[in-house]
Amino acid sequence: MTKQYSFPREKMKILLLEGVHQACVDRFEHAGYHADLMKPAMSEEELLEVISSVHILGIRSKTQVTPRVLERAKHLLAIGCFCIGTDQVALDEAAKRGVPVFNAPFSNTRSVAELAIAEIVMLARRASHKSQLLHQGVWEKSAEGCCEVRNKTVGIIGYGHIGPQVGLLAEAFGMRVYFYDIVGKLPLGNATPVSSLKELLELSDFVTLHVPDTAETRNLIGAEELRLMKQGSFLLNLSRGRVVDLDAVSEALRTRKLAGAAIDVFPEEPKSNDEVFRCPLSGLDNVILTPHIGGSTLEAQRNIGIEVATTMLKYIETGSTTGSVNFPQVELPLVRDTHRILNIHRNVPGVLSSINSIIAGMGANIRAQYLETRADVGYLIIDVDSDISEAVKNSIDELDTSIKTRVLF
Repeated sequence: MTKQYSFPREKMKILLLEGVHQACVDRFEHAGYHADLMKPAMSEEELLEVISSVHILGIRSKTQVTPRVLERAKHLLAIGCFCIGTDQVALDEAAKRGVPVFNAPFSNTRSVAELAIAEIVMLARRASHKSQLLHQGVWEKSAEGCCEVRNKTVGIIGYGHIGPQVGLLAEAFGMRVYFYDIVGKLPLGNATPVSSLKELLELSDFVTLHVPDTAETRNLIGAEELRLMKQGSFLLNLSRGRVVDLDAVSEALRTRKLAGAAIDVFPEEPKSNDEVFRCPLSGLDNVILTPHIGGSTLEAQRNIGIEVATTMLKYIETGSTTGSVNFPQVELPLVRDTHRILNIHRNVPGVLSSINSIIAGMGANIRAQYLETRADVGYLIIDVDSDISEAVKNSIDELDTSIKTRVLF
């Protein structure tokens, strides 16, 4: 079925930042769009200068889409986060302005899980520390402080997309697996859930975090939590930088409470490879520091590029919000020989009745309709069989409940 889109493809401005994979660009261009790809992240001020003309914005973890940015983004249709996390976007504000946000919750989970397991082994063998000594010309061949991971306990904090894969890989090494999550989850393999964070910390030889950045998780691991951990245990954080107090970890390493740590994410991260990196853990023994590369494999970045680009294209071309993290989930199959209208509105009583009255009053026939709400926002897709769709759209847009209305085709 050939569709005539109300917004010409060649006029849609797609801005992709932070060097997202070329597969994403190819996906957009194969669909007939032009995408501008930039390698660095943008500061808030830089984004404010360009966002007013952008229709589709793609970012990774460094670019912050703040309420100020969203206020100026008058033409923004959607945001794609080419990663798992979405805390770099003011999600509620985006929803209120009719901007769905999409991410890639599955595409790089294996990459993160593999790095976590690799770091567990490297910490247990003090391999990173010994490598650093060799680079300095120091030969330290000793088994002191080194152990196998077999029969050791790994405690997983956060059992969402990545945690279960870490658990399954750990089991393959002969480790015992426990996990803690604020939501009840079905264990995979022989993993055992525990009832509290305290219980997990006291049980585990290795503690690894796989949680989002929320008000509840910030500083989840601090001095008090570190005191609960086993003497000579290990801490890994491959989730978000603000969930661990690095000053407290530094003290725990200096006093030998912790035997080692692996950190991939930091509260403050350089905006580019040209900036100097500073961290309280720099220079400490048996500490693995990596520059936020948990999901940075060629396979993961390609898969992420394809996944996010595909969901955003589906939204652009059909109105589907399946996979959005901040928006009502709506997907309506295409109906032949119809005009599709999308309406985003404030979630208050009577909206659907008002819209249907407008359509009926103009003599249009509704061929298909789907409404879903989430918090303060409602999202409606309507297929009508009349050529007066533009007039219908304009009348709906005049309702004081409407946030954004457009004729898709």
